[in-house]
Amino acid sequence: MRENEDHPKLNVTHTRNIFLNFRNLIGAIGKAYRFNLSALNGAFNRCTAEYSPFLGIEKGAVLQEARVFNDPQLDPRRCSQVITKLLYLLNQGETFTKIEATEVFFAVTKLFQSRDLGLRRMVYLIIKELSPSADEVIIVTSSLMKDMNSKTDMYRANAIRVLCRITDGTLLTQIERYLKQAIVDKNPVVASAALLSGIHLLQTNPEIVKRWSNEVQEAVQSRAALVQFHALGLLHQIRQNDRLAVNKLVTSLTRGTVRSPLAQCLLIRYTSQVIHESAGNTQTGERPFYDYLESCLRHKAEMVIFEAAKAITELNGVTSRELTPAITVLQLFLSSSKPVLRFAAVRTLNKVAMTHPMAVTNCNIDMESLISDQNRSIATLAITTLLKTGNESSVDRLMKQITNFMSDIADEFKIVVVEAIRSLCLKFPLKYRTLMNFLSNILREEGGFEYKKAIVDSIVILIRDIPDAKESGLLHLCEFIEDCEFTYLSTQILHFLGIEGPRTSDPSKYIRYIYNRVHLENAMVRASAVSTLARFGAMVDSLKPRIFVLLRRCLFDSDDEVRDRATLYLNTLGADGAIVETGEPASDFLFESLDIPLVNLETSLKNYEPSDEPFDISSVPREVKVQPLTEKKAPSKKPTGLGAPLTGPATTVDAYERLLSSIPEFSGFGKLFKSSAPVELTEAETEYAVNVIKHIFDQHVVFQYNCTNTIPEQLLENVNVIVDASEAEEFAEVASKPLGSLPYDTPGQTFLAFEKQGIAAVGKFSNTLRFIVKEVDPSTGEAEDDGVEDEYQLEDHEVVAADYMLKVAVSNFRNAWENMNPDSERIDEYGLGPRESLTEAVNTVINLLGMQPCEGTEVVPSNSRSHSCLLSGVFIGNVKVLVRLSFGIDGQKEVAMKLAVRSDEESISDLIHEIVASG
Repeated sequence: MRENEDHPKLNVTHTRNIFLNFRNLIGAIGKAYRFNLSALNGAFNRCTAEYSPFLGIEKGAVLQEARVFNDPQLDPRRCSQVITKLLYLLNQGETFTKIEATEVFFAVTKLFQSRDLGLRRMVYLIIKELSPSADEVIIVTSSLMKDMNSKTDMYRANAIRVLCRITDGTLLTQIERYLKQAIVDKNPVVASAALLSGIHLLQTNPEIVKRWSNEVQEAVQSRAALVQFHALGLLHQIRQNDRLAVNKLVTSLTRGTVRSPLAQCLLIRYTSQVIHESAGNTQTGERPFYDYLESCLRHKAEMVIFEAAKAITELNGVTSRELTPAITVLQLFLSSSKPVLRFAAVRTLNKVAMTHPMAVTNCNIDMESLISDQNRSIATLAITTLLKTGNESSVDRLMKQITNFMSDIADEFKIVVVEAIRSLCLKFPLKYRTLMNFLSNILREEGGFEYKKAIVDSIVILIRDIPDAKESGLLHLCEFIEDCEFTYLSTQILHFLGIEGPRTSDPSKYIRYIYNRVHLENAMVRASAVSTLARFGAMVDSLKPRIFVLLRRCLFDSDDEVRDRATLYLNTLGADGAIVETGEPASDFLFESLDIPLVNLETSLKNYEPSDEPFDISSVPREVKVQPLTEKKAPSKKPTGLGAPLTGPATTVDAYERLLSSIPEFSGFGKLFKSSAPVELTEAETEYAVNVIKHIFDQHVVFQYNCTNTIPEQLLENVNVIVDASEAEEFAEVASKPLGSLPYDTPGQTFLAFEKQGIAAVGKFSNTLRFIVKEVDPSTGEAEDDGVEDEYQLEDHEVVAADYMLKVAVSNFRNAWENMNPDSERIDEYGLGPRESLTEAVNTVINLLGMQPCEGTEVVPSNSRSHSCLLSGVFIGNVKVLVRLSFGIDGQKEVAMKLAVRSDEESISDLIHEIVASG
């Protein structure tokens, strides 16, 4: 029995629904007999406004009406209406002052003398919403406790909910006995109310609720479906931190003692959790509890069947044999008369198609019938699933069906379809003409920015990944910008044309589309078009004379930016019109992105002092570091001193270099190449918080240990870290700097330096924190004179190959690759063994090398069996490195990789291959 039954607001809603149905009927008649529908609608709105009790409601007026609670003869109907208005104001976000809330609360408490059931429900609701303070709760405690022991079940259930909502831990211990009795009460409404209250109280008073385990265990065996559902949820929350207890609970209940469909769904979820946690412990290859999940596929309740099928499809490493019964059940749901079942089934199959497309192939015929489903969400999911599971021969048929479908759905659904088509094109490259034509056709139709951007992004990706699609794809983009209404898309397409257009067989055919933008668009697009024209002139020498003519016309543009760009390009490229080859430095200056973070450049310029020696841009650090220290403290605690986090532009390698150069032991190590992110050496909430930062120099590595003492009664002195480098043979300790004193909550640092023998020496280091601990008097803050030597074991950390690589992106990878010395190229193939997916293999290699992915190639399209990834970086010694990776995966999930490396030094190319081979 719910608290809001007989709520006056429901009567208003019911009345309004009658009027809505009446209006629809009048509308149908009006269309048939050509009535004035606008007049009818106006009359309807005036009519419904008269019946709304909330029209023009004001807090002050309602508070005046609340005086009716003090009448000697209570009018239950009138009081209920006033409480309804108060609840409406509270739920609309209206705030009551302390005085107003107190006055209303005390007035409401007088309504306990009424015996009207409807009014009593409203009293319970308003008390819960007002949430009285601790001193006010006492006023209603006795009344609520009396209702808890009432013979009226409605009183008992609601009194339990209200009392548990407004009570504190002290009062809870007094009513605990009543709550235990309510949990096993014969009335299911009372039992459910007690169990739900227990679920809420578990967040604030867990120790008390955990004592109810026996009663909750008994309630799990209840014949009432809702009681069993709530009891199972509470019992699991009580035991959720004990894996063995949860395992025992699932084991006992999967034997058939759960009858409630809702509880059965909960049990299936808990079973999936146990299967997931025990996946790494099974040695026999058999999956525990799978038989139970499969048996639930034959349950009479549809919700249980679906929950079991969904759980099976989400199992880690699920096999085709395990998937088959779940797919069969979902296939039956596809033809159900209930839209919710069709939607649930097709959505689940859509997810399965990402990892096991062949398992879903048998459902394709059923899903094709869903393309015309009235529910557009179902139709969209059906189409995207078909695109993921279809074969090459079915592409043309699907495109015809989708063409008619696209005009009937919203943009958000269209974006999903576009992304699925992009994946399909990458899967079947030979079908690029059909799919590219489809994308270009819908690009010219009406649509919002996000929809158009998704189409443009898809065409760009297809051009990059499918060489044959470049010419047609660029022309489609050129036609789109002729009437594109989005400035952002126009500038992005023009930029892309400047990169890819000059490399086509006939670059001149794109000039007309680009120059049209100079005459027909706004200033931002005109400026972008000027840059694109200049790029054509720089990369295609035969087009230079014509490009110069067009750029000279831009010198008279009304916008400063357009004129300035045209002037810059004319002067840099040579405006005499002669056909000469553009020098590489000029081209790089104009079109290559700055590979130095602006914040670093700003800091270096501020620190530069005018002298005879000019500013050297190569001395600017290329990597930005954020938050050098990771504090495991509450946000309110702000460390100071050397251990405090660096902020602003100083949060760079520059700041670390100044810190290390100020220490005499490390001042002779030269220029700092790179500083790593902090690596935690202790777990959260331990006595001492320690993390390490690795500073990489040409011949040395310095470990900076950031230490924090979290014990107020202790002072640490002579703090240092003892490092065992027996597993790092290429490193030799050369210097250290201990920390003299480490008071409570004041971060400090100790340093240790090693000299390395190889260019990219790697190794593992074991760490022990050693110190002298002195007790501190809490009252005076003075430390004792005598201390005790102690030590604290820290986690190990490693120096890996990625520590010697800076992540530095390049704007045009192909151009950078071709300009790199081809003699330095090294190519080899590697077997990476079995992997969960192609994405895992790509991420593993990226993390191993520590390089920057370029052009979004770190993202692997779903269901792709091959992928190419582009990486760039700067190796220690300021050696530029570019890497091309080609991955392939077979049916047994064995991954093969082809690695091509180019760098400024041939020895570094060889070294990159050695890193991959040993990794």
